[in-house]
Amino acid sequence: MNTVTETQNRSALASTQSGRGFVIPPANIAATEHEYIVEVDMPGVTKEGLEVTVEGNELTIIGRRASDVPEGELCYCETAQTDFKRVFELGPDVDTSRITAEMKQGVLKLRLAKSEKTKPKQIDVKVA
Repeated sequence: MNTVTETQNRSALASTQSGRGFVIPPANIAATEHEYIVEVDMPGVTKEGLEVTVEGNELTIIGRRASDVPEGELCYCETAQTDFKRVFELGPDVDTSRITAEMKQGVLKLRLAKSEKTKPKQIDVKVA
């Protein structure tokens, strides 16, 4: 798809203010006639830890996980204490003023409405 593409995530390996790094979460993008649907997997992220911004033609998603460190000495850990970050470049057919977001069970679902200007229109032909 040409209108919602991932940008170079150079900052994805940067560390956050808390000293934890970012990882790039997996995402799925689907297109319908009226919108793009972007689903991003961010386990452990709640609405409070979520930041979704649009600046120019870039959609940035940051998900911060709560630190749930169990009491006692940690003997084994397979869960990385990292946050999520993903940046997408939006095409001119996305109406950024009509983007909606919903977080459910660790999956962020964004709906990016297509601009009315770029949708195909039927032209009525009058008989002269």
